[in-house]
Amino acid sequence: MKTVHISLNSIDKVKAFVNDISKFDEDFDLISGRYVIDAKSIMGIFSLDLSKPIELSVHVEGEEKTASIMEILAPYII
Repeated sequence: MKTVHISLNSIDKVKAFVNDISKFDEDFDLISGRYVIDAKSIMGIFSLDLSKPIELSVHVEGEEKTASIMEILAPYII
């Protein structure tokens, strides 16, 4: 599992983020305070406070797959 902090501070950024991670079969969780939501759920993301950084947990195994996911997530990582 890999954990990073991301920023999704605009509607366009949220849409692009969901489109980017939906290409992968792995599970992605967004953690904000005590809430944990599926990062592939656009409605779930909009239920969070997007003015603050959000913790993203990626449930992935293998260095090669992790590297390709981190490359896609680069524009969102803080």
